[in-house]
This record gives sequence, C-alpha cells and structure tokens, in this order.
Amino acid sequence: MSFFTSLSGLKAAQTDLNVISNNVANTNSTGFKKSRAMFGDLFAAAPTQTTKTVAGQGVRLSGVSQQFTQGTLQATDKTLDLAIAGDGFFAVRGQPPRQDTTYTRNGAFSVNNQSEVVDTIGSKVQLLPVDATGVVTSTAATDMFDFILPQTDPADPTALLANISINGEGVVSATFSNGNQTNIGAIAMASFPAIEGLRPTGDAHWQATGDSGPAQINQAANGPLGQVRSGSLELANVDITEELVSLISAQRNFQANAQAIETASTLTTTIINLQV
Repeated sequence: MSFFTSLSGLKAAQTDLNVISNNVANTNSTGFKKSRAMFGDLFAAAPTQTTKTVAGQGVRLSGVSQQFTQGTLQATDKTLDLAIAGDGFFAVRGQPPRQDTTYTRNGAFSVNNQSEVVDTIGSKVQLLPVDATGVVTSTAATDMFDFILPQTDPADPTALLANISINGEGVVSATFSNGNQTNIGAIAMASFPAIEGLRPTGDAHWQATGDSGPAQINQAANGPLGQVRSGSLELANVDITEELVSLISAQRNFQANAQAIETASTLTTTIINLQV
C-alpha cells in the first residue's frame, strides 16, 4: 500500500512542479494570470471499521485554480496599449469563420491593414455604442461592434484622422485634421459571476463556461470592471521569488516521496530474501 500512497505523492508533486514551471515561464507574458495546484487527501474505511487504526491512502489533485489578482501596470505611451485597473476583461471577437467571443487582459492592441483594432492573435476589439456626448446607449452583447478606425471625418471626407484618445471609462474619441472630434464608441468590458470558472485558451484569453456564468457586458468604471488605462500594459501577476520558493518546496516533496518508495522497495526485498 505504501507504494501506491507514495506514487500518488509523486504525481501530486509533479503536477505542482508543472504548474509552478508554467508560472515561471510566463513571467514576461502580458496579462498572464498565475495558477495554483490544490490537493486533497484520500481516505477510505468500511462503515464498521474504526478510523483510529486506518491510515490515509495518499493525495489527489483537487484542481488547478487561476489567481486573477491585479498585475503591475507598465507605461508604454502607446495609445492602443490598454490596461485594466480592476477585475474586468476586454471583449474580443475572432476572425471568420468562427468569430467566437473571448475575453482577455492582454491589451497590446494594434491596427491591421483593414483599419481594425486587433489583439495579439488577430481578434477584433469590441466597442459599445455611444451617443454624441460619449454616454453608452446599450450594453447588450448583441450590440457590440468591431473597433475600426475611421480614416476620414464622416462630416468632411477631405479631413483625415489625426489621432485618437481613450479615457478612463473606455470612450474612444477620434480627432481629425479639420479639428472636429467624434466619439466612436466605448471599449466593451466583461465581468463574470465566478471568474475562477473561466476556461483559458492561451495568449491570456479566456472563454466563458457554465462554471463561470455568462459574461456581463458593460462600460469601464462600472462595478468591479475597473478603469481603462491607455498607454499602459498589465504585466503577469507572477512573483518570481514566491514561485522559486514554491519550486524548492515541490522538489523536496518529490524527493521525499521517491525516498519513501525506495525504502518500501528495500523492505519488500529484504522480506522476500528472508530464509527460514
């Protein structure tokens, strides 16, 4: 029995090492959220058996929990580099044919050859409609639309786009060469009833699941969404010192379980080799 108990400990320590290694590997990944492996003990006894004489039977993986704590914000001075000071997510939509909606904390956005504002994997940033004063007129997910930079002033086709600005509430304003200014929309932000239930898909993107609940779309600065910081990026929330300490601890656990298996093997060999 000690073989299987220690084997479960080896598997648990290996899983812990894998999770910690992934955290360390993504120290420089924008918008990355670290994870933590959680374990529970295994115990079994017959209804008529006293538990005072029964030992545990090892350990099992309860789950890998994502830690959605705030990462450090780093200034970049690029308008389309956006960070969130809060718990929200940017809503982005994939390219055809799937066009699935995912959610990200990686605000390193850029403009493609079709004037669409996209993220690092080419998904299109979503906006909410606003009126002339910048007030959001709808927060329905079906009303979100692609963030496309206008090349000319709608009221004057000869006036070219000069620059854009994004305020703390995510409202995008375009200024044209004739001095006119117009509000394009507001960055669509999402929150979830149970954030730990989100399914990671890579590149600091997540999908909604039954465990997370449906996305609740709104404008920045509402509820837990937080504010948008233009000209900044959110770094990974990985504390490298903490991870290295955890790495040493997981390594010691692995070595201890391996030693227990070796000891059990030695005892078994000794018993088999006993001569009457």
